[in-house]
Amino acid sequence: MSAPPRVLAVAGSDSGGGAGIQADLKTMLALGVHGMSVITAVTAQNSLGVQGAWELPVDAVRAQYRSVVDDIGVQAVKTGMLASSELVETVAELIATTDAPVVVDPVGISKHGDSLLAESALDSVRTKLLPVATVATPNLDEVAQLTGVRVVSEEDLGRAAAAVLSYGPKWVLIKGGHLPGDAVDLLTDGSEEHWLRAPRHDNRHTHGTGCTLASAIASGLAKGQTVPEAVAAAKVYVTGAIAAGFALGGGIGPVDHGWRFRAGA
Repeated sequence: MSAPPRVLAVAGSDSGGGAGIQADLKTMLALGVHGMSVITAVTAQNSLGVQGAWELPVDAVRAQYRSVVDDIGVQAVKTGMLASSELVETVAELIATTDAPVVVDPVGISKHGDSLLAESALDSVRTKLLPVATVATPNLDEVAQLTGVRVVSEEDLGRAAAAVLSYGPKWVLIKGGHLPGDAVDLLTDGSEEHWLRAPRHDNRHTHGTGCTLASAIASGLAKGQTVPEAVAAAKVYVTGAIAAGFALGGGIGPVDHGWRFRAGA
């Protein structure tokens, strides 16, 4: 029996299991690819927020990456929380040596508003990480952090996309989930545009949406889908996961990564 496509997630650990590496691996399992991990940081995190974060040494991150890529190989890479400029630059260097599509989720702030990226690392994201991205997937807060562009309406999404593309990713997906109305995202490479819309679900349990979407895109790319195909399929998957999100603890619960299994039961 042949192995399924392989996807490597380079991100932080969420002890509550809703986001980070845990969300990445759950998404990959649900979408039929083999998920692998490089842990960049450990967080003490639950439904109420992030109580602490500890980044791993650069040597540990590099060793994990080389261990997986040099032996097992990858068909796609997804990055999430990278915490510091040193980690951002190390991961960007590793990615540049890997012949596989890369989805960069430029994680800056958690669902609860906790900072997950040092201010000093923003320039490294702009100049080192985004140029090696096949697809970058910033939300509106991350767009503002990286470019200074503030999106207040759907009409601003194109301007935001152009600002992010100026740093070098091949494609950018501007996630408009924080806007009122339907959840609308813009995918563009600067020439063609794809607008993705989904109904907004009245569910506050949305922890892990960004990690889940980026991992779903990477899973599609690993299967050989084009960027527009992978993003469209990922949008459908994460919309279902949001609709099925559930309460866990006393705060914001996670999306349901296994919603398709339960829907088909």
